[in-house]
Amino acid sequence: MTSDRVLSSDAVAVVGASCRLPHAPDVGAFWGLLRGGRSAIGGVPAGRWDADVVLPDASEAHRAGLRFGGFLERVDGFDAGFFGVSPREAVAVDPQQRLFAELAWEALEDAGIVPESLRGSSTAVMVGAIAGDYAALAQRGGAVTQHSLPGLNRGVIANRVSYALGLQGPSLAVDSAQSSSLVSVHLAVESLRRGESTLALAGGVALNFAPESAEVAGRFGGLSPDGRCFTFDARANGYVRGEGGGVVVLKPLARAVEDGDTVYGVILGSAVNNDGATEGLTVPSAKAQAAVLRRACEDAGVDPAEVGYVELHGTGTPTGDPLEAEGVAAVYGSARPAGVPVVVGSAKTNVGHLEGAAGIVGLLKTVLSLRHREIPASLNYETPNPRIDPEGLNLRVQTVSGPWPQTAEGGRLLAGVSSFGVGGTNCHLVLSEAPATTEPVEADDDETVGGSELPVVPWAVSGRTAAALRAQAGRLRDERDADADVFDVGWSLASSRTHFEHRAVVLGPDHGAQLGALRDGDEVPGLVTGVVGDTGKLALVFPGQGSQWEGMARELLATSQVFRASIEACHEALAPHTDWSLLDTLTGGEGAADLERTDVIQPTLFAVMVSLARVWESLGVTPDAVVGHSQGEVAAAHVAGALSLEDAARIVALRSRTIMSLAGTGGMASIPLSQSAVRERIASYGDALGIAAVNGPGTTIVAGTPEAIAELVATAEAEGVRAKTVPVDFASHSPAVETIREQLLTELAGVEPRSCEIAFYSTVTGGVIDTGVMDAEYWYTNLRQPVLFESTLRTMAEEGFGTFVESSPHPVLTRALRETLPGTLVVDSLRRNEDVWPPLATSLAQLHVRGVTVDFNGLFTGRTPRRVTLPTYAFQRESYWPNLTTDFTSTASTAVPQMDDAAASSISPVSATGSSWREKLAATAEGERLDVAVELVRSRTAMVLGHLTADSVDIDRTFRELGMDSTLAVQLRQRLADATGLTLPDTVVYDHPNPTRLAQWLCDLALGTSSTSAVRGSAVSVVDADDPVVIVGMACHFPGGIDSPEALWRFVDEGTDAIGPFPTDRGWDLEGLYDPEPGIRGEDVCPSWRVPRPGRRVRRRVLRDQPP
Repeated sequence: MTSDRVLSSDAVAVVGASCRLPHAPDVGAFWGLLRGGRSAIGGVPAGRWDADVVLPDASEAHRAGLRFGGFLERVDGFDAGFFGVSPREAVAVDPQQRLFAELAWEALEDAGIVPESLRGSSTAVMVGAIAGDYAALAQRGGAVTQHSLPGLNRGVIANRVSYALGLQGPSLAVDSAQSSSLVSVHLAVESLRRGESTLALAGGVALNFAPESAEVAGRFGGLSPDGRCFTFDARANGYVRGEGGGVVVLKPLARAVEDGDTVYGVILGSAVNNDGATEGLTVPSAKAQAAVLRRACEDAGVDPAEVGYVELHGTGTPTGDPLEAEGVAAVYGSARPAGVPVVVGSAKTNVGHLEGAAGIVGLLKTVLSLRHREIPASLNYETPNPRIDPEGLNLRVQTVSGPWPQTAEGGRLLAGVSSFGVGGTNCHLVLSEAPATTEPVEADDDETVGGSELPVVPWAVSGRTAAALRAQAGRLRDERDADADVFDVGWSLASSRTHFEHRAVVLGPDHGAQLGALRDGDEVPGLVTGVVGDTGKLALVFPGQGSQWEGMARELLATSQVFRASIEACHEALAPHTDWSLLDTLTGGEGAADLERTDVIQPTLFAVMVSLARVWESLGVTPDAVVGHSQGEVAAAHVAGALSLEDAARIVALRSRTIMSLAGTGGMASIPLSQSAVRERIASYGDALGIAAVNGPGTTIVAGTPEAIAELVATAEAEGVRAKTVPVDFASHSPAVETIREQLLTELAGVEPRSCEIAFYSTVTGGVIDTGVMDAEYWYTNLRQPVLFESTLRTMAEEGFGTFVESSPHPVLTRALRETLPGTLVVDSLRRNEDVWPPLATSLAQLHVRGVTVDFNGLFTGRTPRRVTLPTYAFQRESYWPNLTTDFTSTASTAVPQMDDAAASSISPVSATGSSWREKLAATAEGERLDVAVELVRSRTAMVLGHLTADSVDIDRTFRELGMDSTLAVQLRQRLADATGLTLPDTVVYDHPNPTRLAQWLCDLALGTSSTSAVRGSAVSVVDADDPVVIVGMACHFPGGIDSPEALWRFVDEGTDAIGPFPTDRGWDLEGLYDPEPGIRGEDVCPSWRVPRPGRRVRRRVLRDQPP
């Protein structure tokens, strides 16, 4: 029965997990804590609370319970920039929101899911949270700001994750008291089962730093004066508080197996109920607890006798423990044979009671126990509670870490997890171990690309900032599994990690040493670093003759299936037109031809260049355009789709063979001078010399008679110009070609070119052409006319191309590319007489670190890789805490320093009207005006966001990524309007996505060259429910004496206004609500008659989801 249920559509897999617990900053550390039988309970950190002050009138037993707990090392730290939160907002955000956001990210990383891949998906976020300590501190300390409403709202704990990651499934916070986090898991499971969500993040958070909450817990009387949870022990006298949080990633099991996910455990069933009317609101019911356990087993399709372990709620209270033992025994103990007890334990004995997050701690412990097939010891158990008879109830507390209880032959490990709330809401989950999966298929040989040896294994590392990148490198170096295969690590990094703006690729062979260098900011061979920028569109470049070398394809033929398949196809296509073997020529076989012959060189280069392009495509590098030099245009045309392989092979073979008739009649030379300078030098030669190609501003190719070429080169060398002859004995791209025109047209008749989607930039015309015109006449012109490479490149740059990849066995055009277009990204493929993979992998890395889309997975083929556990993101946390008179953090912390108007003005001074700024802009040199505008926007953005310096603002990140919300956008708009004296639309910050773009627009507007554009939201469709829910009863209470739905309808129907003065019995500080800074745009004010202080105004922030 169990195995069938595991494979059913209702089973839900735990595919990722994260936690931040006392003495356990991650899941691995938590397992180590559990397995080692260690307690994380200690004294209260300095700055939290003083038990004697909090409970001055209470007994020492009550106060003693507040002297202990399980605490995190710091609760004030947060990587605000990572989540797009401004410093000003971060101070107002509950640390529980901050913690849960980080845990959600870490859990997805643990699951091998790139968070960006979930944007727009129906991914649910459910969180259990009941504490409001930060709100108490902020309100008591007068630290309430415009960001406090969402920042202190527990419901936003889940919503902030949905917002940050763009998740569109259900997003909610659960408060069922201490069972909240396990109930959130139950709700997530139900959401997945209904198809409401496709993936779910579920968990809980709890942080304890307010004396007020400590007082509430202390006066409740449930805390252990010994500071320990003595679960099921005779010493049970209450619980000890803990803090932290945990998150699990949930996915339908069938999909998890299909996706090859690592599965911690499987949730087979779950249930929630309530105690109902017991002897008291906070008195548990053994009968109700037994009922929820039984219902969960029914939901799971599991016989209770099969369940070998139960993770207890297990608070260690004198009343609660016996009742829980009774409930567990009624369902699990009684179902098992006598003498084969169900094993029980509680993680609260290790880390304390995390209250609203307690259930997720129990779940994490249980799935880790299932994964490792070992049950850790439940601490603090010596003598059974006298009201609990373990033998009679058929229960056994796990007192030492050990293997899972014996199961029936072939039976799966099954467990239950309980969590109960103080108000009677009970939750129970039934879990099984992960199903057996097929092991990855090993390659016959070593690490492979396409089935052969992989000599270079790239490890891609990144961070939001340069500091984060270095820290990430350090974590990967120090914390990765030392036994993990370098192949698996590389694949895991490439496929399951987000690639942020600051990037590095470690190419080996000593990955550890190179990671250390990256961490330390050193440059070493095999390490490529860069920052994502605007690389423009990408073009593949195919040179003409000259890049060939003996053995240029031999290694790739042996190591890349993609390359070999392409070469073999080219071999078949060339065979009808040649009397030699392409494969033998490349491998040195018996049918090899002389690679010095033009009619061999050009077809062979064509095949290699085309096949290198296929390798680039397999690595995710897809061109927006192609450009070829001379005969390189044939390869370019085929790769673009303009020519079939058969037509392209025919053209290159017959073209090169026809050229052979010109052998001995001419020559060519490369002159390192500009076109105009060369033209002056050859003017006296008449028709004997002509310009054959202009490759760059300092590279010009000349063609002509052998005698004239020799004289030109000799003269140039005598004058110190390093001219050199090209190793050919004919004059391409010169009048000499006219003698073979008719022969070439006849040979190439019947070629059928076609238009293609990839742009083809012709070096015959100097611009993009419709490839449908590339008939025989075009290919004659290609051979006859000069190669306009430089002018073609300039045209491409003007049309947005900023990245060029030379697809050839040796770089012959990269220098010309860099000289013509300095600042563009230019990479090559192979290098003459070098191993092929290091330069190819280095070029791939150079593209990646600059932001070009690549697919490293194209390197990890030939065997099924294993996803290995990697260190999670190295968050760069800073302290964000309100400026209170008392420090409640675990480390020294102050409010975030913020730039004031005086500081901003010192960076970019302006007058009250903005006229001086406009005058300064107009008087600035045209090429420097944007810098002036950027300076202004950057400083005002920094001030609005709460940064200390303008340098903290990355002008190329979007305002949303910088943490700009709707209220701050209104403030920025107002400050810019004041500074410039310009009338700016309310949506100006939304219309221009980053500071640079906004600065450019302001610059244009100030100079009278700008136009505005509107931004409209998208429509939302509504789908009718398949099974409508009807309302069968209603009740309400609203202002104006409304006490029923009928009374509400009368008010609405009659248009009655129920707004009135503030009540005098609410204890509101009306003077404190008064805002002495009226007139700020983007705020509404209530008319004075609504406030019992004539002439005063009350400030009300307007929060907008989108521009009006």
